[in-house]
Amino acid sequence: MSTRRVGIIMNGVTGRMGRNQHLARSIAAIRAEGGLRLGGELVMPDPLLVGRDEGRLRELGEQFDITALTTDLDGALRDPDYPVYFDAQTTQGRERALSMAIEAGKDCYCEKPSATSSSVALALAQQAERAGVRNGVVQDKLFLPGLLKLAHLLESGTLGEVLSASIEFGYWVFPDHIGAAQRPSWNYRAEDGGGIVLDMFCHFRYLLDHLFGGVRAVVARAATKIPERVDEQLRRYRATAEDDATALVELANGGIVTIHASWCVRPYRDDLFVLKVDGTKASAVADLRRCRFQPGEATPRFTWNPDLPQELDPREAWIEVPARAPVQNAFRYQWERFLAHLVADEPFPWSLRDGARGVQFAELAAESIAERRFVEVPEW
Repeated sequence: MSTRRVGIIMNGVTGRMGRNQHLARSIAAIRAEGGLRLGGELVMPDPLLVGRDEGRLRELGEQFDITALTTDLDGALRDPDYPVYFDAQTTQGRERALSMAIEAGKDCYCEKPSATSSSVALALAQQAERAGVRNGVVQDKLFLPGLLKLAHLLESGTLGEVLSASIEFGYWVFPDHIGAAQRPSWNYRAEDGGGIVLDMFCHFRYLLDHLFGGVRAVVARAATKIPERVDEQLRRYRATAEDDATALVELANGGIVTIHASWCVRPYRDDLFVLKVDGTKASAVADLRRCRFQPGEATPRFTWNPDLPQELDPREAWIEVPARAPVQNAFRYQWERFLAHLVADEPFPWSLRDGARGVQFAELAAESIAERRFVEVPEW
């Protein structure tokens, strides 16, 4: 079996997300297994690690047996041996680097959000389309086991017409040295591109688009619930970005979705992310790994009587949806789809334009927050 090498410039993999999900659990894992089998050949990703700290790059190279590394992004983009560019930097650094990569003729794949504003995100998508380079944005939640099961229920018509849905996301991010914050401090500084609206509403947009066929309007509220936090050096700083947001979204079919996202909640639910859908034929509830549904035939007949204990347990009459394929890391799965797009020209609909819609949704939610009104979502 022949092996095809694919040179990939990987920028920003010294950060938590880039290192863990994209390098360790995706590209390095594919390499460790001898490549990705596509038809009659093996595709072997060959990364060139790029970053600002040479010492940290060398540590990563030694850990994953990668010798190609540099602090010179311009030089990397001029190298014809690496026709693909991947970006997992902070959002503010990503905009310029993506534009440079597109100008250099590189096929591009990047973390979300693709930019800090919808105008820049759309401009990057249009630049890539004019240049004819293949491109994509990470949309990992679509490929989580629980969401894949939910997508199957929706596609099969099991739920009937979607009436409403609700999204609950979040957990307690410790604001002091005692709890050791689980997220980087820039997430809570608006001047550094932080905030839960820009971070999470990009995810919500692609979920609503791909699961429910798009959105029509949004109204939102947000707040900075914890005004002071402690950074990585245990120094106190003022949080200038919102850490809690609530939205009401009208779907294209007229259904309604409620969203609550917060880093200031202590969850009492099955997982850190839960999406519940109610339809005319059945209801379903999905978390990161599991999905359960309740068809009309199995729906209990509840009677409201606050004077007596509830005889029926609302959580019992739900049926577990079995996995249709082996569980795989969502980031790796999308990497494999992008590699198949590059090598075998397989479809890859999660483009920079798709990513720009996520930034647009976050921006429109922010507009709604500022103006305290419903905002229509134009189609791009």
